[in-house]
Amino acid sequence: MAYGAPPRWDRRMQQRLARGEAAALGELYDRFAALVHSQANRMLDDEDAANIVTREVFAHVWQNPDAYDPRLGSMRSWVARLAHRRSVERLRSAERDAYEETGRSTGDDGPPDTSELDERLRRATAAARADYIAATMPEPLRAALELAYIQRRDYKQTAADLGVTEIEARRRLRLGLQLLSTANLATADGFSPPGYGRAL
Repeated sequence: MAYGAPPRWDRRMQQRLARGEAAALGELYDRFAALVHSQANRMLDDEDAANIVTREVFAHVWQNPDAYDPRLGSMRSWVARLAHRRSVERLRSAERDAYEETGRSTGDDGPPDTSELDERLRRATAAARADYIAATMPEPLRAALELAYIQRRDYKQTAADLGVTEIEARRRLRLGLQLLSTANLATADGFSPPGYGRAL
């Protein structure tokens, strides 16, 4: 599981990529492709575009392994940050293209209203961050949230299914929800996966 991967693995992976080991890229892809694709698809709402972003992210990693700094956080966080950045760029580019096409057909050459795009980016960023947090939170917290909010189990049932006390089940749910609530603090220009660098 990627969560909790030791920094040693991240440094070793970077070294292997820097040496041009194709097997390292394959291993990295197997570990993080689902994360990149789901994040891009959540933001772009377009399977084909998410596939393109996934290819672009791993191409960037392959061509720029030295851009990753293990001191700033995990490889997973860096890859998630790249996926977010590329998805934002693709959304902005699509918006510009649509505006230019509309402007040509209507003769309107005024500046585009970016408020709708900014709001869409804010919502997509918060959703992508929530996905990232849910995917990387400790397994006991994620399991409790899945039982309570996906399978609709109450505290007692969740505790019984997990083999813990009701107090412990409540604690896990509370901590999981606190982690997820931080997703709403993200903005379109300020997404930073936990543990890597600073905001864009």
